[in-house]
Amino acid sequence: MNGTLRNNDDVEGPRNLDPNVLAVLGGVTAILNIAYRQESPWAKAFSLTVLHNDGFEERYFMKACEVSVGHHGKLALMGEFESTLAIHAIIPEFCPKPTAWGTFKNDPNSHFYICKFYDFVEGVPEPSSFCEKLAQLHSTHSSPEGKFGFHCTTYNGNLPQDNTWCDSWEEFFANGLRHILKIREERAGNNNLQLDALLPQLFDKVIPRLLRPLETEGRKIKPSLVHGDLWYGNTGIINETKKGIIYDPASFWAHNECK
Repeated sequence: MNGTLRNNDDVEGPRNLDPNVLAVLGGVTAILNIAYRQESPWAKAFSLTVLHNDGFEERYFMKACEVSVGHHGKLALMGEFESTLAIHAIIPEFCPKPTAWGTFKNDPNSHFYICKFYDFVEGVPEPSSFCEKLAQLHSTHSSPEGKFGFHCTTYNGNLPQDNTWCDSWEEFFANGLRHILKIREERAGNNNLQLDALLPQLFDKVIPRLLRPLETEGRKIKPSLVHGDLWYGNTGIINETKKGIIYDPASFWAHNECK
């Protein structure tokens, strides 16, 4: 799901905004439009057009409703907000400005995420300027204490990532992969004996041989903020400026070659 979806006004959205949404938007004097945009297996998306008490109209994107429910829905939307906030702090023009995330007052089991709304044009961003901004994201800042990880859980789709702070990239990468494999087993069952037979060699030999040399004999990796789920479906071209941006991140501080 992204923060910049195209019109689909044939589908009716909610008639009223939840009090907690109005509270985080601040100073709303009128709700001009609420339009359904699209949905994923985990969330529905709406555009909101409101009039603020300063007389200006503002358009927002809201990811929310029935399927962003429960513990995982709450953490996923919080992770998206915190990820976008971290990217926006480094390169504000490279992602939508995040507004808030929270829980609906009228439905405490459902949650929302709100950011600036953009109209997109078809296509993918121009490679040169887009990659320049991506390189800037990866090279100009590092994590607060020089560790790999993130301060909250982020979700790659419906997969929660293990972002526990680690001193080395090898440790963080191995922990994250073990976590994903554990989720696979929980969701699909322990039914792949061939894969299980390969895991000891993967963790005891392959990962150390590939990654440990990057951080030994005086070599170091500076943790870089990465999008975490970067592919063309999470990029867009803003209609007004024709500039490329990224959205729907699942960020963490990582080796800069990680997406």
